[in-house]
Amino acid sequence: MGTIAVHEFISLDGVFENPSWTAEFGFDPAMGETLGAITGASTGILLGRSTYEMFGPAWSTRTAEDDPGAPFFNDTHKYVVGAQEPSVDWGPSTRLGAFDPDVIRRLKDDTEGSLYVSGSGSLVRALLHEGLVDELHLFVYPIALGSGQRLWADDGPTKLALVGHDVYDNGVVHLAYGPA
Repeated sequence: MGTIAVHEFISLDGVFENPSWTAEFGFDPAMGETLGAITGASTGILLGRSTYEMFGPAWSTRTAEDDPGAPFFNDTHKYVVGAQEPSVDWGPSTRLGAFDPDVIRRLKDDTEGSLYVSGSGSLVRALLHEGLVDELHLFVYPIALGSGQRLWADDGPTKLALVGHDVYDNGVVHLAYGPA
């Protein structure tokens, strides 16, 4: 049986939308090591349709020389959740259709290793609501943006247990959570 490991870049006030604002903080190499450990345990990528459509063009032209994460993103099987057909075709992928927690549960049951999720806010909120997230990796940036789409929905409390943390030289804090 597999697990679902989510990774998000968020601001102090929970904004994750269009994380271009993270660029001013740089990318600490230790963050890459942490992300490498998360993706290294993953045998599949689970994405919402919009994130899949954004990631496809961005990653499909990158090589390992451009970015050490390129082989993972391009070669790993992707599972796409969304009611609409994706407008791009990117590497090995399967369309799962609209979010259905039972479909995700079956996918977890049939997976060895982890399913990695990045971005995909609507999907992540639904996974959290259904208790399907096994690892939630938040990379919290030292900035409050004041506006933008937030990770947490207004559908009640989400209880988590802190299982690990890291502090990076660029001021970013990695908080790793599991189910409470």
